[in-house]
Amino acid sequence: MPKQVDHQERRETIARALWRVVERRGAKHLTMREVAQEAGISLGQLQHYFDSRAAMLSFAMDFAGEQSAQRVARALGGLGEPPHPRDVLRVMLVELLPLHADARATSRMSAAYVLEALHDEEIRARARGGLLQGRAMVERVVRQAIADRYIAPDRDPAVEADLLLALTGFTTLLELRVVEPDAALAAVDRYLDRLFETAGGSGPR
Repeated sequence: MPKQVDHQERRETIARALWRVVERRGAKHLTMREVAQEAGISLGQLQHYFDSRAAMLSFAMDFAGEQSAQRVARALGGLGEPPHPRDVLRVMLVELLPLHADARATSRMSAAYVLEALHDEEIRARARGGLLQGRAMVERVVRQAIADRYIAPDRDPAVEADLLLALTGFTTLLELRVVEPDAALAAVDRYLDRLFETAGGSGPR
């Protein structure tokens, strides 16, 4: 009997091949032919799953987002119940930084995706939607931490969410080795300490 093909698995294999091309050779080599070769399939087989470079890139980015979400969920699962909001925010921020192989692959994919989004309206809308969703999650955590008196009530949750996400700007500095990982993590921790110490660390009352 002919072997049954798991189409979702094949798509994920293609997505990981795309990540490897971006990580090793950069976005300029991100062609469908190059990805097919990296995935060990023919160009025709790849085109059976994705009819354009944009469709392939969008799926790879969605898959990267799912992998990041799973890493965050696993890390949050180890924080205890209920987790302290400072720890939740730290996990969310640190997993966005290129501090290990999977996060580096996701980070470089994101960079390629943003460059593509600047010139493709459909990709731009998808990228913007994903970023808005992520930002909303951070703001919800901050807003709840203020309500629970972990953070001082005079803090603006929208502004604090923006400032926290600004810390992900360490990505470029880490990738180009301007800043070492320990220094980036120290800066994240220092900012979180300052954010939470304003309420005296009292927590819910």
